[in-house]
Amino acid sequence: MTGTLNTSYPDPNMSTGLMLWRVTNSWQREIRATLAPFGLTHVQFVLLAALTAMDSETPVTQRDLAEQAVTDPMMTSQVLRALEEKDLVERHPHPTDRRARTLAVTPAGVALANRANAAVEQADHAYFFALGRKRQDFTDCLATLSAAADISGKNGSTSHRTESA
Repeated sequence: MTGTLNTSYPDPNMSTGLMLWRVTNSWQREIRATLAPFGLTHVQFVLLAALTAMDSETPVTQRDLAEQAVTDPMMTSQVLRALEEKDLVERHPHPTDRRARTLAVTPAGVALANRANAAVEQADHAYFFALGRKRQDFTDCLATLSAAADISGKNGSTSHRTESA
């Protein structure tokens, strides 16, 4: 027996959510393939790149990194363990909080993050090339949605919610 889907879209390709789903899955496949030669998963890359980009003069905790990368703190902890096992990240005692540990990228981690980032940026450029001059408009639309999610608390980050409250 087949059913009928009640929808306001006469054509599935008119659904913004469905199209975002399709594009996201396609883009993620490209990024996974790009990162495979570096031995990194997508989330490992995101956390390693975010940590590499953060101010190394200020102690960075796991919570800080999770907020910066907008990732779940527990998942962040698991991924950091994997990066630590690969000698890409180190954990050290926090200078003022005995319960916390600070994070530092090793020289090998910095080198890998930079090589992988160049490949990811190249993959992004190739993937989004089809947008032509509309690429910046598309990026601006995504930034608007991201900011709205930050304000409403829908993207998981607490840093923007407390600033706007």
